[in-house]
Amino acid sequence: MTGYKIRTATEQDIDFLWEMLYQAIFIAEGDVKPSREILNQPDLSKYVSNWGRQGDIALIATDSSENPVGAIWSRLFDETNKTYGFIDKNTPVLSMAVLPEYRGLGLGTLLLNEMIRTAKDSGFTSLSLSVDPNNPALRLYERQGFVKVGIDGTSWDMMTTLENK
Repeated sequence: MTGYKIRTATEQDIDFLWEMLYQAIFIAEGDVKPSREILNQPDLSKYVSNWGRQGDIALIATDSSENPVGAIWSRLFDETNKTYGFIDKNTPVLSMAVLPEYRGLGLGTLLLNEMIRTAKDSGFTSLSLSVDPNNPALRLYERQGFVKVGIDGTSWDMMTTLENK
């Protein structure tokens, strides 16, 4: 795990966030990954479109050459603009992905730990997310204290409180 760093995203990282949104789409082994056109669907595009609004937080993992290799971001939604993993208007919804060739190296843990710290420092008391129960990332979320609070379609809504972190 040497040489990887986490930094706050800048406006120049928005294209990378779109790529990470695509990479975050869980595809079961043997299934075909959808076309990138899927990112135009409103239920997915809302995770990144108009990035930079109040409450948006994004962190980028970089390799030793400072190339982005992963990202985690959180965004607030409300009753009129719900999304997968939505709990309430005060709980940011997390999204996270790491480029395929960098998976399994601990970058997800690094990103998630830093996001938990950043969200807590920003005054948030909880975080939520949506995950397919067959996604290996589920174990990472559980290790970080996320618990299942509901089911939306085939995915689990999970949440963690930040008071004791």
